[in-house]
Amino acid sequence: MQIVDKVEKEFMKDEIPNVSVGDQVEVLNKIIEGDKERIQKFIGVVIAKKGCGTRANITVRRIVQGEGAERIFPIHSPNVEGINVVKSHSIRRAKLYYLRDRKGKETRLKEKFVKPSERAQKKPKTKSAAKKSKAKAKAKASKE
Repeated sequence: MQIVDKVEKEFMKDEIPNVSVGDQVEVLNKIIEGDKERIQKFIGVVIAKKGCGTRANITVRRIVQGEGAERIFPIHSPNVEGINVVKSHSIRRAKLYYLRDRKGKETRLKEKFVKPSERAQKKPKTKSAAKKSKAKAKAKASKE
C-alpha cells in the first residue's frame, strides 16, 4: 500500500481549488487536435464528486442547446489545466442526479454567497499537511 501511495504522490497536483458538489465551475480542458493544442472551457454545475487521491473525479453538467451534457473530469489529470469556481450553491444532498430530470427554471439552485478570498483558499489534504501549514504561518509571523 505504501508503494502505491508513493507512486500516486508523483502524479498529484499541488494546487487544487476547493470544489464541492453544487458549485458552478469552469474546467479548462486541454484538447489535442493533430499537432495543435488548445484549451476548451466547460462551464457547468458539479453534480457528483467521487474518489480520493489521484483517482478523484468530478461530474460536471451543463445545458447546451436545450440538451443536457455531462462530463467526468479526473481532477489530477494532466489534460485538466485548471478548475475555477464561479459560484457556490447551497445544497442538501451529496449527489445532484435529480437535476437530470428537470428542465428550465426547475434546475435553479439557491446561491450561497461566498467571499472570493474564502473561495480561493485550499483545504489541507491531511492532518499532517494542516500541521505543516500552521507551522509555516507561525514561522512567518515570528519573522515579522
